[in-house]
Formats: sequence, structure tokens, C-alpha cells
Amino acid sequence: MSEPTIILGIDPGTRVTGWGLISVVASEPKAIACDVIAPPAKWPIEQRLQHIFSELGDIIAKHQPTVMAVEEPFVGENVRSAMAVGEARTVAMLAGTLAGLQVHHYAPARIKSLVAGYGQGDKRQVREMLRLQLSVEDLPGDLNATDALAVALCHAISAQAESLASASEVATKAASGIRRPLR
Repeated sequence: MSEPTIILGIDPGTRVTGWGLISVVASEPKAIACDVIAPPAKWPIEQRLQHIFSELGDIIAKHQPTVMAVEEPFVGENVRSAMAVGEARTVAMLAGTLAGLQVHHYAPARIKSLVAGYGQGDKRQVREMLRLQLSVEDLPGDLNATDALAVALCHAISAQAESLASASEVATKAASGIRRPLR
């Protein structure tokens, strides 16, 4: 039996950072845990970022993920908000990298597309698809936590697709080397 891949998904934010863990064994994803890191909003930004970094370090030490997947920020009208998400994302990437994890990045539309089948789906649609795909009845109420699970599941789906594409490429190359008899 192969070792499970444990994926830590991150939905970054300076007020609320969601995290979610799934394990994948024989292409079957299973939810392990998810929650949020929510430092007090009154804290200065540097103290909130340090808190997020420290909590992620504890989560990584406890659950021993093998890879990290982080949601890229959506840059809309509010540039200031996008900058804050970028700061939290950087802290998450640093925590993962210092723990020796390979870090992957996914755009929100890609996550929604792979998990919910529609790149413009809302958080509740993503949550419902997670519940169905991971066979979990009790997902936490905070959508940041379930978004982080979606990031982890997106990576699992992407990694499986890459693995299949790579195997197909190897098979095609092997088949092209087979000599056919002359007729």
C-alpha cells in the first residue's frame, strides 16, 4: 500500500486565513481537518502575520503534510485588500517552504472550476461540492476553512491529471519506438 499524500490547502487573509488538510491514497481524497486562523483585527498587521506564520508552523508540525497548495489573490477593485491577502499568502508560503514543502499556487477560478465544475461558482456551491466529493457531512461553518479544503482538493485533482498525462506521454513514446513489420 502506498503512503498517503497529505495536502495542506491555504485560503490566505490577514483577518482570517483558512487551512484545510486532505489525504490522498490510491486517488481517493479524504478530508482530515480544516479550520481558520483568525488573529484579533485590532492587532497591528505585523503581529497578525506573525500569528498566522506561527499557527501554520504548528499545523504543519502536527499533521506533517507532504505538499502545500495556496490560493492566489483575486485582484478586483480593492487593491489594498489584494495587498493584504498577498502578505498573508507570502507568510503561508514561507511557513511551507521552511518546513520543506513544495508549494503550489492556484487561481480562484481554477479552484472553483476543478472542484465545483464552474469557474465562477460561489463559495456555497464550492462547499456543497466538497461535501459530496469528500463524503463529509459536518463541514465547518466558516467558508474560509472550506475554501482551504477546496484549494487542497484542487491540487489533488491537478496532480492526478498531471500524473495521467505524464503516463500517457511515456506510453506514446514507448509505442512510437515499436517497429512494425513491413507488408
